Amino acid sequence: MIRHQEEGSNDMDQPTTQAEARVPRKEVDLGFDNESKVDVTEVPDRHDPNLPDPKFWELTKPLIYHARKRDFVAAPHMHTDFASVPRPFVWFLPRYGRYTKAAILHDHLWQVEVPKGQITRRDADGILRQAMRQLEVPFFRRWIMWAAVRWVSLFKRKDQDGWVKDSPLVLLISILALPIVLPPAILVVLSLVAFWSIEWIVYPFLKLAERLRGAEGKKANRPQFSFKTG
Repeated sequence: MIRHQEEGSNDMDQPTTQAEARVPRKEVDLGFDNESKVDVTEVPDRHDPNLPDPKFWELTKPLIYHARKRDFVAAPHMHTDFASVPRPFVWFLPRYGRYTKAAILHDHLWQVEVPKGQITRRDADGILRQAMRQLEVPFFRRWIMWAAVRWVSLFKRKDQDGWVKDSPLVLLISILALPIVLPPAILVVLSLVAFWSIEWIVYPFLKLAERLRGAEGKKANRPQFSFKTG
């Protein structure tokens, strides 16, 4: 998942599509540029600039990916949350890992290339899978991640093109994955709810202690519950 750029950023700061390949590249020529490294910095929280955003990071160096027909560049100042994984499934697919570059590239494709009409959402999801293959992400894991982003496209009317064609494979992967990932995910949800409930039980007492001690009291932070990471 991505966050759009701050208002006032100019086009020079936006990620751009680079040169097209004269002929489709061979498998050996696909992948990230050797100089492309993940380099990020904190993003100020939108509600309190003195705190870091709990989810998003800002790219400080470009990531260049050589796809089959063209190059894509995720440029500095782009905001990314790495892999957008709901909290109940983070145990299986952490927000960052071997696939981090591919996740950042996918953010760029969804944020820039798809809205410009350069590629479709289906193309972007396919490039994600391709990039993970080049990064040597294990077979089943990358196909599960591909199926997950294809499910997201199903619920976006303008991005449904090609979904019918992909649906048999998406459904097959989902059926194979659910028995593995769903039972632990349910336990994680129950644990999160239990933990959140305990926090709310304790919170009024901490808040009362804060008020009684005045300026010397420790701040009681309000419990927050979200299925999103960050």
